[in-house]
Amino acid sequence: MEVIHELLGYKQIKIIQNDEMFCFSIDSMLLANFVNTNYKTKKIIDLGCGNAPIPLFLTLKTKAKIIGVEIQEIVADMAKRSVELNDFTSQIEIINCDLKNIYQKVGANTFDIVTSNPPYFKYQESSHINKNSYLTTARHEVYVTLEDIIQEAKRLLIDGGMFYMVHRSERLSEIIICLKKHGFAIKKMKFVYPKTNAKEALLILIEAKKNGNESMKVEQPLYIYQEDGEYTNEVKQIFHFQEK
Repeated sequence: MEVIHELLGYKQIKIIQNDEMFCFSIDSMLLANFVNTNYKTKKIIDLGCGNAPIPLFLTLKTKAKIIGVEIQEIVADMAKRSVELNDFTSQIEIINCDLKNIYQKVGANTFDIVTSNPPYFKYQESSHINKNSYLTTARHEVYVTLEDIIQEAKRLLIDGGMFYMVHRSERLSEIIICLKKHGFAIKKMKFVYPKTNAKEALLILIEAKKNGNESMKVEQPLYIYQEDGEYTNEVKQIFHFQEK
């Protein structure tokens, strides 16, 4: 059943969701907040945009043209209708297609920023998958792999353009190797912990520069929940971007 929700704490932005099929994750919001934009940012593309939480959130930070690419037709349709609902059609375009080789449709070496909240888990016949095919596609590398996304980001970005991604921290070594293989240098990383008392990071936020130098910063970690289950103050600020 479809419902219209606020984009977390942003009452001015609405997003269409289907609780039985597909809802955006907190991870997408953390990634969108992690993205750095400035007056030079003119074009952004989000690979695997789902129902468009990242493009919608980025309208709070930039006037740049934003494209969202989503392979699942029903999910892409929700994204398009959310864009229309918020009257963002002049800024956001949703394309329903495979993200592989999307540069052939939207142009190579033309984007300032590429973002992606990709499927986290490798897919094998023995994989423990969700019975919901929409969730399986969102969470498992059924149609696209980590390397596919990084390779496409390279094709899309201008020289010196930035690639932003959120992923499971357990795949960090693979991510570093793959980024370097395709000419990216990691410029910034931030580890995300599920709780303030967690012993291991769950996620990693990454900023990588196409053809950049090797200098890198590791930011202070982000904790999502306090020990009592409440969001931390930092996460509350992220969810209320305009109230910082």
